[in-house]
Parts: sequence; C-alpha cells; structure tokens
Amino acid sequence: MSDELIPQVKHMIIDALRIEGMTAEEIDSDAPLFGEGLGLDSIDALQLVVAMEKEFGVVVPDAATGTKVFASVRAMAAYVAENRK
Repeated sequence: MSDELIPQVKHMIIDALRIEGMTAEEIDSDAPLFGEGLGLDSIDALQLVVAMEKEFGVVVPDAATGTKVFASVRAMAAYVAENRK
C-alpha cells in the first residue's frame, strides 16, 4: 500500500519545498532526505510536517518520530499508510 503513495509523497515534497527543475522520478525513494540525499534542512522538515498534515491528515508528533519518518521517501509513504485517517 505504501508503494502506491510514493509518487504522491514525492510530488508533495516538490510542491511543499518549491523545488525548481526536479521531477518526482528524479527523487530516489530510498535516498536520505537530509544530508547526502536531497540535502534538506530543519526548516524543510517543518514545511514537510505541515504539508503531510494538510495533504494526508497525518501528524508527526515529535522530533524522534520525525527522524524516522523523514529518513526517506519510502519511510514517509509507509508512515502515511500506517497513520492515515
């Protein structure tokens, strides 16, 4: 089920962070979102928390959960699939 959400999560990331010139296909589903992968930072994380809540109705309750959720696109999709209302 979460695999079906991967394209949606990728589009949400691009839209929420206003990433210019990147397509969903260019984002590796298993690459880290922070550091080496997409190179996101803590402000990006906050924007993604808001976007996930708005788009999927899913809340990331604390930083420890966020660390796991934002490990990769696949981790985000799995979290959405498990916690969607």
